[in-house]
Amino acid sequence: MKKESRHSSRPSYILGAAILATVSIAGCDSLRLAPSEQQKQNAWLHNRTAAVAAETAKTEQSSQELQALTQLSELQSRAFTSYCGLPKEYPQAETTEQILGESSWQLASAAVTESAARPDPWQVADSVLEFGIGLCALLGGVCGTRAVRFLTDARTKSQALKEIIEGNELFKKQQPSQAKAFKAAQQDQSPETRQLVAAMKG
Repeated sequence: MKKESRHSSRPSYILGAAILATVSIAGCDSLRLAPSEQQKQNAWLHNRTAAVAAETAKTEQSSQELQALTQLSELQSRAFTSYCGLPKEYPQAETTEQILGESSWQLASAAVTESAARPDPWQVADSVLEFGIGLCALLGGVCGTRAVRFLTDARTKSQALKEIIEGNELFKKQQPSQAKAFKAAQQDQSPETRQLVAAMKG
């Protein structure tokens, strides 16, 4: 009897962890996509730009304050390169002219745009649920089967919620005159529901 309860509690812990991860991810604004090749190139180019600026400030005997600022900037930029990782291909950045070329400005603009992107919370939640389903199916047993059924049901409900929210947003865009009436109809929603919908809308 004890043996059975010990085994049956294991999938419950895994199920709880999967649900907790799903809820946490759905409402988490701090998730970031992995740095792209352009972002890695931009971080490396930033380090080269800061290093050349520091050298130029020293060579041209600029004020001590400007030299200190450019040296600090070069040191700080090393953290960005380390965080993003090194690119597969390095931009041409041997000289000041190369660094200040049009391609560098385009690369910086593209990296700024990419850095603002966030993962789709629906896809992240679906991936977590899929992982939980696979893990519970792998463990097997009665509790594993129940957990798979529960997570599959949760994924179906998540998809339904997504469709409802997207339909509501489309209605508000197509019928702007009805937007106030639509919002009034949603006033009885609990704070938890409003928070969940706001998080899902991204």
